[in-house]
Amino acid sequence: MKADLHIHTCYSPDCNSSLESIIDRCRKLGIDCVAITDHDTIEGAVKMKQMAPFTVIIGEEVMSSDGEIMGYFLTEKIPSGLSAEEVVHRIKAQGGLVCLPHPFDGFGRFPLKASKREVLYSEIDIVEVFNARSLSLRYSEEALAFAQTNGFLASAGSDAHAPREIGKAYVEMPAFDGPEEFKIALSKGKIFGQKNGVKDHFLTTLGTLTKRMNLRLGRT
Repeated sequence: MKADLHIHTCYSPDCNSSLESIIDRCRKLGIDCVAITDHDTIEGAVKMKQMAPFTVIIGEEVMSSDGEIMGYFLTEKIPSGLSAEEVVHRIKAQGGLVCLPHPFDGFGRFPLKASKREVLYSEIDIVEVFNARSLSLRYSEEALAFAQTNGFLASAGSDAHAPREIGKAYVEMPAFDGPEEFKIALSKGKIFGQKNGVKDHFLTTLGTLTKRMNLRLGRT
């Protein structure tokens, strides 16, 4: 199966992609597994799992006080602002998997602090080694080297904030059922990816400007 393991929906504050548009795009591209990893919510992921005719992993990209951490196979939302240790504890308590998204990125992104990576070393399951929205391929190369050196499972995702970005990075992997089989399948996966351009970042930022301003002002 082709699995894009980092996709955002309109339930993220910086994305306008409807669930229907994501499903349509995935079917067009032959993506038959997605991880919906909205910022600080699982609402969109839960709804997508009910709607989609393919495999959906309920995930969340949580903004901890120490940087972003992704949880896969979640059943409950994890609030933002908690320590990295507490976020990881809550992911594990749900039977979920801990993934480090874009762990070496700069340019305004929020990877987990290096000091916390070391503290939580034994709790990390997966490292995202290719993120299509990383502005430099060097960041993905560093992530891949880190995963290989330390024996972590490697994932990839488009980090799509618009339907046109879906499938820019994905993993070809065997089918699975649940988190333990997912780890086995991911260990056999092959990563494919191409980097988005600066234009994609500009368009999604511009397209969600009003939405983000309204959220900050407490408007719906």
